[in-house]
Amino acid sequence: MNTPRATASSSAPPVPDAGGATGPSTAHGGSRLGPLGPVGLVLAGGISVQFGAALAVKLIPRAGALGVVSLRLTVAAVVLLAVCRPRLRGHSRADWGTIVAFGVAMAGMNGLYYQAVARIPLGAAVTLEVLGPLALSVIASRRAVNLVWAGLALCGVFLLGGGGFGSLDRVGAAFALGAGAMWALYIVFSARTGRRFPQADGLALAMAVGAVVFLPLGIAESGSKLVVPSTLGLGAAVAVLSSVLPYTLELLALRRMPASTFAIMMSLEPAIAATAGLLVLGQALSATEVVAMVLVIAASMGAVRTQVARSKLPPLDG
Repeated sequence: MNTPRATASSSAPPVPDAGGATGPSTAHGGSRLGPLGPVGLVLAGGISVQFGAALAVKLIPRAGALGVVSLRLTVAAVVLLAVCRPRLRGHSRADWGTIVAFGVAMAGMNGLYYQAVARIPLGAAVTLEVLGPLALSVIASRRAVNLVWAGLALCGVFLLGGGGFGSLDRVGAAFALGAGAMWALYIVFSARTGRRFPQADGLALAMAVGAVVFLPLGIAESGSKLVVPSTLGLGAAVAVLSSVLPYTLELLALRRMPASTFAIMMSLEPAIAATAGLLVLGQALSATEVVAMVLVIAASMGAVRTQVARSKLPPLDG
């Protein structure tokens, strides 16, 4: 497998910097975001998606897991298409293939994840799901130090799961693991989409693909429940928090950092999910969970430190 790179080449389209202007994407601190800019984007995206997920847990009894996913993807697609107004012409067959693959991965990731949280606690679901990005970080990385950070994060992930998952619903656990595999594919195709399409145009098109793929399933499960005003309102909030904001932030981040570093940073998701569960769902945190959070945060900080140090190295000539 070739190492997926999120940093754009010199021929990549310009992306917005912190001030809203456009300039060449770079992982060497050339934009106003600086070398820590991508880190802030990933953290903000993680916080948004996990609090959106906590809200979705409350919505599942009203609209069902598939219905919630359908609302999330459809509303997000409408918002992104309206804001981005992506060009439909001038793209190659490979471009469209990337968009379709990205959209299917996005739909699969969301569908499997919400099936999981309908059966097992939010923190446990994310703990299992994050194994996908961690596996990607090991496969994709060409630096031995990333194996250390991945191993440390993996210890934290299993500690957060109580040292094992035997007490969990097995079907729910299987859905969470499947969501993790789709998450890894999401990272790969998000990076490729960011290189092929300007701004968030590719994300908007991929979101539309995901909505088209999933909407029939949501209608089949929930039917008229999807058009209840209160359900639509909550679904729109979930879409913004869990799709529009985080996916846009992550796509921009993946243009500026290696996918392997991004994947390791995803180990923060269980800690963020546990916090969201505490604040929104009233799920208490144990001492073991706090220690696990320290481990995954340490792993992510190590990955960030490695990325920043690498960004300061001068490019090789010739």
